[in-house]
Amino acid sequence: MIMNPMIVLQFDMRRSAECPDSQGDRYNACLDMVRWADQQNISVIGFSEHHNSEDGFLSSPMMMAMAAVNITQRIGISVSALLLPLHDPIRVAEDIAVLDLVSHGRFMATVGLGYREIEYQTFGVDWSRRGEILDEKLQIVLDAWKGKPFAYNGTTMHLNPVPKRAANRLLLIGGNSPAAARRAARFNLMFAPPIDDPALQEAYDQECEKLGFKGGAVIFPNEPSLTLLSEDPDKDWATIGKYFLYDALSYQGWKHKTRRAYAESQASNLDQLRAEGKYSIITPAQALAKIKMKGTLNLSPLCGGMPIEYAWKSLTLYADKVAPYING
Repeated sequence: MIMNPMIVLQFDMRRSAECPDSQGDRYNACLDMVRWADQQNISVIGFSEHHNSEDGFLSSPMMMAMAAVNITQRIGISVSALLLPLHDPIRVAEDIAVLDLVSHGRFMATVGLGYREIEYQTFGVDWSRRGEILDEKLQIVLDAWKGKPFAYNGTTMHLNPVPKRAANRLLLIGGNSPAAARRAARFNLMFAPPIDDPALQEAYDQECEKLGFKGGAVIFPNEPSLTLLSEDPDKDWATIGKYFLYDALSYQGWKHKTRRAYAESQASNLDQLRAEGKYSIITPAQALAKIKMKGTLNLSPLCGGMPIEYAWKSLTLYADKVAPYING
């Protein structure tokens, strides 16, 4: 029996042109999978955020998070990353406060800058000042959650209700740079980079020591792979691997010179993608071995427009042949 692993069910709703299912069907299937996950020993539902994408990448993760909270009882709900510079900070503070209350403490968000200039243009936000803007808006969110009146936009703002939990239980800071690590320490928050880089731990620790912050931590991704389960991985790589490849190539098309993430694939074809290991189609036995070795598994049933029918086959294999060997 494997004790207390971190099993994540991830959704970004990206859909290739070859996907046989409508967006409406996929969103409803996503919520059905969330309901299912709440009855399994799955730890967290993760929703991502991007805007102005041709393939329907999830642009309203907070709405999906609230929908997920409403249909579940115990599972954690996460938005990663929440692109705070693109949002009104008071609206974010209000929404997260309500999510915290109605979820009974099951919601958390990782705040990030993002890496697509077109998204900043779409919302009329200054790309060249994105770091400053994130700092400014994050401070406003934290000030609002104190529950005391404060000066804002020429008036007095008083947020009510406020979250039940402290800010460091609601927010993490994402990013792949030493500046992001220092930002997390500066705001007394944990740091969750998308890449396993000891230099980021060092930058975070140094800033924490400088500021006297003792309650922090760095949560590394531990070389995750976006995973589907299969009884015959060779067959399924040949038939549905194209959806994984679409996802990988789509992220490559968004690449920014400063972006570093473990999920950033360098593959240009299926053979390279499979060998690289950042996307995986594996048997239940291989999944158990991976969980035992790493303590984690990232299930991505709808990745790249994966057909709903196949997504459920993968999740059913998890329930039938992996979950019985997990305690947590």
